[in-house]
Amino acid sequence: MSIIKSKELVHEYIRRDEEGNVESIQVALDHVNLNVEPGQFISILGHNGSGKSTFAKHINALLTPSEGTLWVDGMNTSDDEYTFAVRQTAGMVFQNPDNQIIASVVDEDVAFGPENIGVPTNEIVERVERALKMVGMQKYKNHSPNKLSGGQKQRVAIAGVMAMEPKCIILDEPTAMLDPDGRADVLRAVHELNREKGITVILITHYMEEVVDSDYVFVMEKGKVFAEGTPREIFKDVELLKEHSLDVPQVTLLAHELRKAGLPLPECILTRKELVDSLSKLNLKRIEGNQAGASPADANKAAASNDNQVNNNVLILDHASYKYSPGTAYEVTALDDVSLSIKEGEFIGIIGHTGSGKSTLVQHLNGLIKATEGSIYYRGQDIYDKDYDIKDLRTQVGMVFQYPEHQLFETTVFKDVQFGPKNQGLDEKEQIKRAYEALGLVKLPEEFFLASPFELSGGQKRRAAIAGVIAMKPAVLILDEPTAGLDPKGRDDILGLISDMHQKRGDTVILVSHSMEDVANYVDRIIVMDAGKPAFDGTPKEVFAHYKELEKMGLAAPQVTYVMHDLRDAGFDVDASATTVEEAKEEILCCVK
Repeated sequence: MSIIKSKELVHEYIRRDEEGNVESIQVALDHVNLNVEPGQFISILGHNGSGKSTFAKHINALLTPSEGTLWVDGMNTSDDEYTFAVRQTAGMVFQNPDNQIIASVVDEDVAFGPENIGVPTNEIVERVERALKMVGMQKYKNHSPNKLSGGQKQRVAIAGVMAMEPKCIILDEPTAMLDPDGRADVLRAVHELNREKGITVILITHYMEEVVDSDYVFVMEKGKVFAEGTPREIFKDVELLKEHSLDVPQVTLLAHELRKAGLPLPECILTRKELVDSLSKLNLKRIEGNQAGASPADANKAAASNDNQVNNNVLILDHASYKYSPGTAYEVTALDDVSLSIKEGEFIGIIGHTGSGKSTLVQHLNGLIKATEGSIYYRGQDIYDKDYDIKDLRTQVGMVFQYPEHQLFETTVFKDVQFGPKNQGLDEKEQIKRAYEALGLVKLPEEFFLASPFELSGGQKRRAAIAGVIAMKPAVLILDEPTAGLDPKGRDDILGLISDMHQKRGDTVILVSHSMEDVANYVDRIIVMDAGKPAFDGTPKEVFAHYKELEKMGLAAPQVTYVMHDLRDAGFDVDASATTVEEAKEEILCCVK
């Protein structure tokens, strides 16, 4: 018997006015028929607004069908009698961990679910320890969740569901806020539960690499299942997926581009090993003499070595330190004597493991956090001077936060975007002009302009939040994980428009990201944060040359960089410093005899 079975499942979101009259009906699920067998590892793909999260909420009985039926382990989710049993059977991890963390201490939060379903106390202790270990959070078990970073909270939320050991776990973008090491840990843990305990896993993700080891994949669009099959069957048509706002693993895209360039490679390569093995059979140039393992460029440039001349720097951190909860048992040093210069017009990527100090660092740049020690300068002025106008600084140094819903508050999207220019004292005509321009730049359809920002999908909220900052025309734009929750096309659209704006206007852009591929594709300079201070500072090629050191910090290099190192280790005469698909393709083609 199927553990999840939907028959002609329909869900409509109905919007009503203050008098209860129907204003609009949005069909989120449109006669979905889908079966999942016990013990399967299923991935669900689809662009933002395709219906993925709505379907997931039906599995957990958070929503009930407008039409049709959904059964979970034989229980009809429309029957109120089964609601508790359905939620006990199918545990859910949401995109935003704040939606499901309730206790004041980490281990109590993880224990809450097992306690609620009557697990004996001694077994609860074992489950909590095991779940926290699986997600790498055991050393934080006595911490308050409120003191954790977004990525750390997500690990706790995942541990809380794992500890319940339900028959089925639904993960809705569970790794969107995690660093590469954290993503690998969580996926490893979930696969282990699937393999060893037979727990059915339903993974909703925009990270195509996470899909490769699934048993089966469903692709949704406009509320329907538009394609289904094994990962190899789904990823073989690269162009079709791109047309539908999706993507393929980076190694699959590289192999696809090499095939288009004429190399006789197998169709739909999914892993590094498959690609390296296939390329090894071709007539590639071999390394001559003792060239193998050439040392990478030195990217370990101390921050102090940056040119600190004020006239070319927009922002300077001068020996800045910051501690959370100083003098208490929860004291954490988030920034540790950081000195950095950010020049006018730079496009900088800031990477680091979860809790490395990335978000704390950027929140110092527009005065949201005041350094415990040291100084911050904006265009030569100390922002901690008593006469300094912090309000003006925040219009000059604009920030888009990790969670867009934290900065959306108006009754309509348009008013929300208009608020910044209004706060700057601009006249109404200019406010409206800037709001239209900004919403156009982020390509949010006009049908959403008068909608409540809280009715938008996660990806749409991100666009609206970015538009609200862009509308103020800041000189420095800081984006803290701006693409988390966006589908591949949305990600490329947002980063593409930011890159275009940067090139046309020469603004300074600071991108905080857990996606090594994104920073490799777009930024000119990477700052690697580790334990509250910069560990590396250089170009993408320089920084990712130190991929082994990055791995020890919970990070990684782009997938294609590993492919190039694999080829070089296999004796082929390639430059292993490539960080993008285009660079790797050109280097491999040059290596073909």
